[in-house]
Amino acid sequence: MSSETFRDQWGVPHLRADSVDELAFLQGLNAAMDRSWQIEVERWRSEGRTAEHLGADGLHWDRFARRVRLDDTARRCFENLDAGTKRWCSAYVDGVNHALESGRRQAPEFRTAETAAAAWQPWTPLGVFLVHHILFGTFPNKLWRAHVAETLGADAVELFSIEAPVWAGSNAWAAASHLTASGSPLIAGDPHRLMELPGVYQQVRLACPDFDVVGLAFPGVPGVPHFGHAGTVAWAVTNAMADYQDLYSEQFRYDGGVLQALGPAGWRPVPVHHQEVIKVRGADPETIDVIETDHGPVISGGIDGGAVSLRTPARAGGTLGFEALLPLLQSRSAKDVEAVLETWVEPVNCVLVADSGGEVRQFVAGKVPIRSAQNRILPAPAWSQEHQWVEGWEELPRSSVPTLAVNANDRESGGGDRLGLEFAPAHRARRIRHLLEEGGPALDASAMQKIHMDTRLGSWPALHALLQALTGLSAEAAALRERLLDWDGHMDGDSEDAGAFAAWRSVLVLALAGTSRLSPLAAPNVYSPLFGPWLHLESRIGFALETLIAKGSHHGIDVVGAAAHALEQVAAGTGGTTTWGTTHTVLPLHALAEHRATASAATTVPVTGLSGDTGCVLSTESLPGVTDGSFRGPVARYVWDLADRGNSRWIVPFGSSGVPGHPHFASQLPLWAAGDLVPVLTDWEQLTKETNDQR
Repeated sequence: MSSETFRDQWGVPHLRADSVDELAFLQGLNAAMDRSWQIEVERWRSEGRTAEHLGADGLHWDRFARRVRLDDTARRCFENLDAGTKRWCSAYVDGVNHALESGRRQAPEFRTAETAAAAWQPWTPLGVFLVHHILFGTFPNKLWRAHVAETLGADAVELFSIEAPVWAGSNAWAAASHLTASGSPLIAGDPHRLMELPGVYQQVRLACPDFDVVGLAFPGVPGVPHFGHAGTVAWAVTNAMADYQDLYSEQFRYDGGVLQALGPAGWRPVPVHHQEVIKVRGADPETIDVIETDHGPVISGGIDGGAVSLRTPARAGGTLGFEALLPLLQSRSAKDVEAVLETWVEPVNCVLVADSGGEVRQFVAGKVPIRSAQNRILPAPAWSQEHQWVEGWEELPRSSVPTLAVNANDRESGGGDRLGLEFAPAHRARRIRHLLEEGGPALDASAMQKIHMDTRLGSWPALHALLQALTGLSAEAAALRERLLDWDGHMDGDSEDAGAFAAWRSVLVLALAGTSRLSPLAAPNVYSPLFGPWLHLESRIGFALETLIAKGSHHGIDVVGAAAHALEQVAAGTGGTTTWGTTHTVLPLHALAEHRATASAATTVPVTGLSGDTGCVLSTESLPGVTDGSFRGPVARYVWDLADRGNSRWIVPFGSSGVPGHPHFASQLPLWAAGDLVPVLTDWEQLTKETNDQR
């Protein structure tokens, strides 16, 4: 096998091989060495075995993974792949397993946790991909709406169901040839996810006689599914916010010892009903029921009541769309990318693609089921014919881009009401378009890069109007009010005004959470603690502040009174003299930190103050009333130049290596925080070749 690994000055792997399958082997080998601990944790998660390795704190996830049948879905989707894609994925897994067999998977976390890596199955990469995306869709929001409806009444759902940035902050934008200085298109953006350590995306170059692509890979998954530049064509995605996951309320009975579920045609035996044993490190094993109805696996409740099943396109159809990943690498034009992504299933993404010939395309890729619009709001009755999926999929929007295109999880780019229910507010999309138009007709990579760091808060006009409505304040609170009214609405890390605003906003959230109308939502609910982030009252209020300001009074909520109380409290305290970046710092999530037995040994990074916030283009998300820290944010930034790939730029929050103590474990963090990008190197002569001893 002829293959070579090179590194640039940031440790980014540039992989070159003589064939597609040899390159897949090399990518798997590299991921297993550079990100050994990270990819193994993802395998445990896909198989529902984190508690077995890390202790009882992993049980919430493991119960869900077993009940939703993640590993079985991955296996089923792998078995349904065409022969070429199956061989390609298998070659990647062979590379991962070769690293194990040759003793090159010795990450320090394994010693800390007193565990070890093990061999992968051919379908494990599909399981890793599912782990990243099973909670990426809409079904947890339906659990929240069900909780609101049951606790406060159905009319209160609207308080939280209008445009709100519910864990949505990704951006992607493109400029057509006649608007750029080079005369060729530009694409830029920044995906928004949990700030995992090591990072969820790995910068990589994949080169063989069939293609030469730079892009962002998921460690543990072959190819570069979401962001890539193949020389003549480049692509980028954002979450389309489409509603493609449905929940069904189930009813069960036993008939002659056979478990049956009530469907539209009456009582039918459930296709799957068995028990599985979850091993728990340091404790007794736990046995759980695994039930799958005609709609899907039961993820909450059970035979005794409260059963809710989850139906997804991947589980129902036995395909994730991995058939598109290798042809995506082989694409040469925008139309090639659009064609190969017609087979994509989930998650449903907005795609921007441009080529060196000047073509720019915008479209939605994935499968959205055709069914009742009511399914998008709450769990649907499994026995109702009205709520069943019908044959086929929703038609997805696609268009040519004559000037500018902006995707920011917004309603316009995501296909609107026909595809989804909740989208991010249009603030970010409008702001990016304004900045592009302001940049004039000669946009270049530097102009695109600058947009990444824009800190104008989209929700500021609504909160500014709320401040204007406050009267009867103490002298100190009135002075703080005037100061905030004069503020420009930019969440800059060195701004005391931004810090004062954030302090007022947090106390406002807590005051609203304490009102008699909303406080019942903090009571315990029937759902797993795994879904706690989606069911957390203060978090939800923080996301829905604009809606609550507009509609709260109609539901008996004194928003103005709560705002005045919050202002008085801040004025009487620090008075708002702390800069935003003092408390708004990056909060990286390392897997060891999630488990009490290993939390003290979890790797961290230097305290790093940030600009931006939820609702800014620079969406370094905080949770007002919960934490100013940012554990979700831009997990990469990129600028793809179609005139010259070597003029492209990128960055990740931490580094190319997943090994704590490695020089490139967090070498990009200071640059990322400052808004800098590093160059995409394409000249092999500028790279350093690794020897076998270095690998």
